[in-house]
Amino acid sequence: MAEYKQPANEQEFKENFKQKKPLMNDTQAHYESSRCLFCYDAPCMNACPADIDIPLFIKQINTGNKEGAAKTIYDSNWMGNACGTICPTGVLCEGACVYNNQDVAPLLIGRLQNYATMSVIESGKQLYSPGEDNGEKVAIIGAGPAGISCACELRTLGYSVDIYEAKSQPSGLTVHGIAPYKISNEEVIAEMNYLQNQLGYNIIYNHTISTKEQLTELESNYSAIFIGVGLGATASLNMTGENLNGVHGAVEFIEELRKNHSDVKIAQKVVVIGGGNTAMDAASGSARLGADEVTLAYRRGKDSMGAYGFEYDLAVSAGVKGLFNASPLEIIGNGSVEGVRFVKTESVNGKLTIIEGSEFTVNCDMVIKATGQAKQGSLLSMIDNLSLDEKTRIIVNADTNQTTNPKYFAGGDAINGGAEVVNGAYDGKLAANGIHQWITQN
Repeated sequence: MAEYKQPANEQEFKENFKQKKPLMNDTQAHYESSRCLFCYDAPCMNACPADIDIPLFIKQINTGNKEGAAKTIYDSNWMGNACGTICPTGVLCEGACVYNNQDVAPLLIGRLQNYATMSVIESGKQLYSPGEDNGEKVAIIGAGPAGISCACELRTLGYSVDIYEAKSQPSGLTVHGIAPYKISNEEVIAEMNYLQNQLGYNIIYNHTISTKEQLTELESNYSAIFIGVGLGATASLNMTGENLNGVHGAVEFIEELRKNHSDVKIAQKVVVIGGGNTAMDAASGSARLGADEVTLAYRRGKDSMGAYGFEYDLAVSAGVKGLFNASPLEIIGNGSVEGVRFVKTESVNGKLTIIEGSEFTVNCDMVIKATGQAKQGSLLSMIDNLSLDEKTRIIVNADTNQTTNPKYFAGGDAINGGAEVVNGAYDGKLAANGIHQWITQN
């Protein structure tokens, strides 16, 4: 029996996809901020990839200075509101909170961050202005977390910035690739509009950079170029039946869910293949859309999944069933999906081994592949003297994010192969300062 019924309208969709971290009110924020011990060594701050001064912004909230708290956050992380909502705080800042050592619930740092930043977004309070125009122009490929952060930082330094974005909305993964119960489209776009209104960078939408001629034109017209393209479509399994009707990529499924809400129709029986956080989002999303049965199938054991434990627990609470040590062999069907044939596996001396004669079939009418995303190798191969590693990630200078082609800088998934939004935000800011350093020294 399904935990959720299929939503028939927007109201029912919002009910099924209620925000995991709802916005605090003033009383909740004051109470929660008063719990902070303001540790001298701030383990929460050390665990933050963006180096936000967490004790400071919490103290500012507690003394009623919401605007000051928001500025403290944005000074370190241009995606401050989104990260407060979607960051895996339980394994980052909140996971490092000293209360965890005392069997006391950790401080709700993410929700406090969201509270402070949302207050200035809603009020439109001007916290930043562009720096004095220095006459230099920078192009950014991709309006994801890394690209937006790079643009914001560059504008404060006086650069003119044009972002070339293939889609019709900004923020990349944040608005296209994260489950709707983590953050709403409205909240993402509100932060994007807030930043753009203050800092005045230009975004050219529906403009894919995909040819050598386009790259040459960028190189001629701009002092530097930042690559923030992220990852591509769901990678192929190269498996029989992959092209049957009812087989979907997880990234594409989540993007459709974010765009079309209750208009997305789900099958009765869904199999999600994969063990990462995207698989959890796809499985939870399928259950919340009203699927009767959702099976999350992973070829290794539960403890080997790439997903965070709390993400799996969230999926299970939505009605998802885990199927472990099951490696898919083929997707079965005649025109449309009818099932997935698996074989049982086991770990022998750390190596995944197939158990002969253990094949079995799970009947279903929809398969979602959460098996990683393809890299943007075709674009990157067109850039002269750009070095990539064996996983098609761009090699950069760790201090400046400058690539082996000095005119190009990079950040986000293009250099880390797929990490958190906060990592992309940090990369973009670091690259902007690297660009400034390089241009001013040349």
